[in-house]
Amino acid sequence: MIHDDSRPAPSPPRHRVELDDISALRLLGSVPLGRIVFTQHALPTVRPVNHALDGGDIVIRTHEGAALTSHTRHAGAPGVVVAYEADAIDPRTHLGWSVVVTGYARLVTDPDDLAHCRALVRPWVDQAMDQVVRIRPDLVTGILLTADDRSGAA
Repeated sequence: MIHDDSRPAPSPPRHRVELDDISALRLLGSVPLGRIVFTQHALPTVRPVNHALDGGDIVIRTHEGAALTSHTRHAGAPGVVVAYEADAIDPRTHLGWSVVVTGYARLVTDPDDLAHCRALVRPWVDQAMDQVVRIRPDLVTGILLTADDRSGAA
């Protein structure tokens, strides 16, 4: 019989803690990368992007040819519905957190706001990222995964 040592050892139980909106957004703002989910050709599409928080909104930079740029440019008020997710979960211990924001995204067109947002988010790809999308959170959910302290251990 062959023993496979490449499999991770079983993890002890985890405890899931629901986060309030402020704590969840604070954690989301502590990491530079996340994933935006939007609809393209009537199907969900996910893209990794970097972000910054600005007055409670999430801002990301895109390029002129991006599907998200096109969707937000042609959306009426209040914008197009998107989800945004960021997390920091240790692959070894499975401890960490995850935050999902659902809200409306709109293309930033005001020149002053555009300059402000461009200064907040530096593109992480080697491509002209001169468009900015602002996401206004309507629903914020977050969880914290901690070691299960209910095991009776002191």
